[in-house]
Amino acid sequence: MLVKEWARLEGLHPQTVWKWCRQGTMPVPVEQTPTGMWLIHDPKYENQPAAPTANGRTVCYARVSSSDQKDDLQRQADRLKAFAINMGVKSPEVVMETGSGMNDKRRKLNRLLSDPTVGTLIVEHRDRLARMNAGLVESALKAQGRRIIVVDDTELDDDLVRDMTEVLTSFCARLYGRRAAKHRAEKALEAMRDERV
Repeated sequence: MLVKEWARLEGLHPQTVWKWCRQGTMPVPVEQTPTGMWLIHDPKYENQPAAPTANGRTVCYARVSSSDQKDDLQRQADRLKAFAINMGVKSPEVVMETGSGMNDKRRKLNRLLSDPTVGTLIVEHRDRLARMNAGLVESALKAQGRRIIVVDDTELDDDLVRDMTEVLTSFCARLYGRRAAKHRAEKALEAMRDERV
C-alpha cells in the first residue's frame, strides 16, 4: 500500500508517515523499492480483499510520446503490472498508448476514463496521465468513487519550472508545430535563465 493511502486510512499526514519510514519507527512492516518509493504492508488492510476489485476493474495505463519509444512503453507496462500484482490485484489489465500528453486526443485513455467499470487506474508518473491538469482528472474520478494510483509520485522538477515548461511547450506547439515545440520551449527557458544572471 502506498504511503499516502495508508496515511489517509489511519488519519495521519503523509509527511509524518514518510518520516517514520525513513527513521524505521513505523508500527507496521514497510519496504523501500529500488526507486526509493515506500510500500506499507499493514495486515489490517492487506488481509481484506483488494479494494480495486470491489470497485471495478483495475487497469494499468502506460503511455509514451512517440513510436520510437516502444521498448520504454513495454518496460513501463511491465513495471505497472508488477506493481498491481504486488498490490493484490489478481489479473491486472494493461493498456498501452502512444501519444502526446499535452492534448486530449488519446482514444484509449478517453475510453478508460469514460468506462464506469474501471474503478482504479494505475499510472507510473502523473505526467503519463496528462502533462497538465492531471489533478482535475483525479478529482473528477474521485467524485465518481473511482481513483488514480500514481506509482512514483515524486516530482522530478521544481513545480514552477515544470509548470512553465508545460505552458511554453503548449504555446510553442500551437505556434510552430509539435516537432519544434520542445526545442523552442527549452530555448525560451534558457533565455530566461540568462536574463536572471
